[in-house]
Amino acid sequence: MPNSHTGTPTEILAKKNAEALLGGGQDRIDAQHKKGKLTARERISLLMDEGSFEEIGKFVMHRSKDFGLDKEYYLGDGVVTGYGTVNGRLVYVFSQDFTVLGGSLSETHAEKIVKIMELAMKNGAPVIGLNDSGGARIQEGVVSLGGYADIFYRNVQASGVVPQISAIMGPCAGGAVYSPAITDFILMVENTSYMFVTGPNVVKTVTHENVTSEELGGASTHSAKSGVTHFSCANEVEAINNIKALLSYMPQNCEDTAPAVPYEAQEDETRPALDTIIPANANQPYDMREVIEGIIDADTFMEVHKNFGENIVVGFARLAGRSIGIVGNQPAVLAGVLDINASTKAARFVRFCDCFNIPLLVLEDVPGFLPGTDQEWRGIITNGAKLLYAFSEATVPRITVITRKAYGGAYDVMNSKHIGADMNYAWPTAEIAVMGAKGAAEIIFKREIAASENPEAKLAEKVTEYQEKFATPYRAAHRGFIDEVITPSETRTKLIKAFKMLENKAVKLPRKKHGNIPL
Repeated sequence: MPNSHTGTPTEILAKKNAEALLGGGQDRIDAQHKKGKLTARERISLLMDEGSFEEIGKFVMHRSKDFGLDKEYYLGDGVVTGYGTVNGRLVYVFSQDFTVLGGSLSETHAEKIVKIMELAMKNGAPVIGLNDSGGARIQEGVVSLGGYADIFYRNVQASGVVPQISAIMGPCAGGAVYSPAITDFILMVENTSYMFVTGPNVVKTVTHENVTSEELGGASTHSAKSGVTHFSCANEVEAINNIKALLSYMPQNCEDTAPAVPYEAQEDETRPALDTIIPANANQPYDMREVIEGIIDADTFMEVHKNFGENIVVGFARLAGRSIGIVGNQPAVLAGVLDINASTKAARFVRFCDCFNIPLLVLEDVPGFLPGTDQEWRGIITNGAKLLYAFSEATVPRITVITRKAYGGAYDVMNSKHIGADMNYAWPTAEIAVMGAKGAAEIIFKREIAASENPEAKLAEKVTEYQEKFATPYRAAHRGFIDEVITPSETRTKLIKAFKMLENKAVKLPRKKHGNIPL
């Protein structure tokens, strides 16, 4: 049992509080600092508004007797849990304490986490998990595994009800990885955190690969290669600041709307710089981030999944003070094609925004889906369908602006009018067609070109003919598939008005338990 305390009841309480604050003891706190890591309580104090944190379960202890655990008791049992405010808004938080038995998860450790998750759902406020744990407490056996499953189940119940954010600030291995994986956003810290289902030693035994923890499951690996993490942060302070920024764009729960910041309307909201952003040569790239910055409130874009699926850009921003989610093809990478990674990245983001009533702006310049055996064999059909499904089921206000190319099935998928978009705009440079003019001309006029005395000249003539007829926004506008063709400089003005018009949008969906997204 913990050190017996003598004295008056008030003195005993003070001693117990002091003991709980020390976690695994000063030596282990010093060891944590030497690794470049903060303690569980230091992380909470950085995250929460000063003086707002209220701890729950400070004196909880484990109940195990086996394998020497009857001689090791720590108040709090390796996790600090409670509630408080971030920028004045209620949040619930758990912060694993690596100084106590390596932050390992026991039955009571899990019960503490479950308790605050249930409180969060009852009271409609976000849950933030600061993960730093060696995994299941092996000495406890199956009750530790049961504790993980109890948490996973609550993660699923809370999904789409309240925002869930996971920061990985140390090891996160084995079954522990599945709780963050179910949450909405994962942040990792470079060089001090890692996630994997099986560690380097098991990998070496099974597959004979030599790999370090950082290579196998570090922040850079998961932010660029696997897409498991949404943010790779240089240090813990940056990670915590990113959590605060993220929270500012989202509501407390699914019944709420994201908080707006005060915005004073300008007399002239036009952005002339946008008029020269599209290159004269249709095959020349440009950076879609410049379009985003030209439309939104200054310095409000928070990019998500920046290093993964870079041929599409997603993130949060503000437009006239209101929170929006942005999905934009990126012509500067792979010409902005949709591939497996881009489709799943964007689909996940769209679904989050729809869960939490965040309007969607889609900026489109897409030549199609990426061809090739690699993409087909790895399931571009099913993965591309995820994005189509996500847009089609979204009931939040949805607006699309076609800046340049909108070809083939990718035109349909990128929030077209046909799948429920509310407003669809096009710039005069938009090309809305089944395919590029050259490919189309080669198919439509194949015989005519082959029979010509000068096939190259005939092809060029037919390419021009196709371009004039189809590679413009006007065929689509004649049909009403495009609501208005607008100059780039007036895009911001149009979007502010359109989103304002759509703010009371209500959609009645068919009665069902839930759809079956093509996973």
